[in-house]
Amino acid sequence: MINKVFYDLVRSAPKGRWSGIQRTYGPEEVQRLRSGLQIEYTLARSRKKLKKDDMYLGWQIAADGNSAGSMYPDQSLYPSNSGPEMARRINKTLERASQIEHSEGGTKHDWFVPIVADAEAGFGGPLNCFEIMKAYIEAGVAGVHFEDQLASEKKCGHMGGKVLIPSSAHLRNLNAARLAADICGVPTVIVSRTDAESATLLTSDFDERDQEFIDIPVGRTPEGFFRLKKGSGLKHCIKRSIGAAPFTDLLWWETSTPNSEHAKEFAEAVELGAMGYKFQFITLAGFHSLNFGMFELARNYKDRGMAAYSEVQQEEFEAEKHGYTAVRHQREVGTGYFDMVAMAVTGKEIELIEFMITNDA
Repeated sequence: MINKVFYDLVRSAPKGRWSGIQRTYGPEEVQRLRSGLQIEYTLARSRKKLKKDDMYLGWQIAADGNSAGSMYPDQSLYPSNSGPEMARRINKTLERASQIEHSEGGTKHDWFVPIVADAEAGFGGPLNCFEIMKAYIEAGVAGVHFEDQLASEKKCGHMGGKVLIPSSAHLRNLNAARLAADICGVPTVIVSRTDAESATLLTSDFDERDQEFIDIPVGRTPEGFFRLKKGSGLKHCIKRSIGAAPFTDLLWWETSTPNSEHAKEFAEAVELGAMGYKFQFITLAGFHSLNFGMFELARNYKDRGMAAYSEVQQEEFEAEKHGYTAVRHQREVGTGYFDMVAMAVTGKEIELIEFMITNDA
């Protein structure tokens, strides 16, 4: 009955959307926490397209896309508004691409692909998760993932020394994110990520679900963290994921070493074997392609001069038949579109506009 009411609160949720989803709050709390004006978050509702195309917004925010304008490793050292601000920039870019294409004679592509964003460990507790979820929705994000690491000791998934929070604390964070989405009236996809496979430490032993994985004889660390038993990571991942399943839409097990047997065991344990692994993505593709591409151009330019850049352009020309459009760089960022704006304002074509159109080199 309660889930039926939530369909009324989140009207864009398709039939079956809340099947199996649990909340620790009711519709009264959602209504009470809303404002007098219910905003329509159109871009954030694009989750229905997640099965087709999507864009992942992840750790590279720390490296070179944060609002501090600095460079950091993936340890939650950057300002927490960096991810939502980058999502806003990306959606603005997609909006401009759509405007350009439409102004040139019609829309051929659906530029507004849904964004799945990294909320790290929430940058704090449940209230922080609540706020960053709202910020991502306002920025037009369709899906957000939260991990079960201690935010103040957050590490990249491929780094050692990871510290987990108790299972119940992670569930509170997921519940806070769901509450934020319900208040906004958006069926945002919430992803629960666990780092238990390679984590070695735990903040507290109070949660009974975690106690079997604590290595009591070896004692605590100087910081007071409990050490986890070696070799228990996969089992710990499975238990945490089963516990998180009612509060989330997707489960993510973070592992630095791909192992098909472990993946099969994990999937079958959380009853996903029949579905298989459908969402496969590379979180590092942008970082490596950008850096390696510029490295190769700089190295070749040093050795062979302008010929190296000419070769890049030849590859661009060749890629046009596959849909690549950035050969004309000024057109790509909107010169023609703003020429049309200028013509609409003046009511006629002017010489400067013709010059701009014919000199996009």
